[in-house]
Amino acid sequence: MAFPEVGQSAPEFNLQNQRGETVKLSDFKGSKNVVLYFYPKAMTPGCTVQACGIRDSKSAFAEQNTVVLGVSPDPYPRLARFEEKQTLNFDLLSDEDHAITEAYGCWGLKKFMGKEFMGVLRTTFVIGKDGNIALVMNKVKTKTHHDDVLDWIKENLI
Repeated sequence: MAFPEVGQSAPEFNLQNQRGETVKLSDFKGSKNVVLYFYPKAMTPGCTVQACGIRDSKSAFAEQNTVVLGVSPDPYPRLARFEEKQTLNFDLLSDEDHAITEAYGCWGLKKFMGKEFMGVLRTTFVIGKDGNIALVMNKVKTKTHHDDVLDWIKENLI
């Protein structure tokens, strides 16, 4: 499945966060930009580095009128443990059946240590206040992800 394209309306979602609360994309339409990032699994090395970079940049995202939402196939109790262990300060969304991950084109064939399997393709979407996709970032570097996204938002969104 292909990623939604820049300029298209972002697929709506309704997912539970790490506290079991429902979060909908439409909650932010008209008021905030949204960074929606898909990651494979909570508490793994790359995902932890990526999440901690976002955690440490929360005020910079807030200055850009932007919220960050992470999506993985983890059940929300695991996400709660991840939040607590890493003192995370943003919503992590549980997509156990990967329906939303698929809607965004982020579920696909992966290769690791010579084995092929289906899983989450690490991808980030910036969604403008209008609800349309402003950026699709499918080459994500976990160590610089937060800075890369912030730099793009500063240069391209007002």
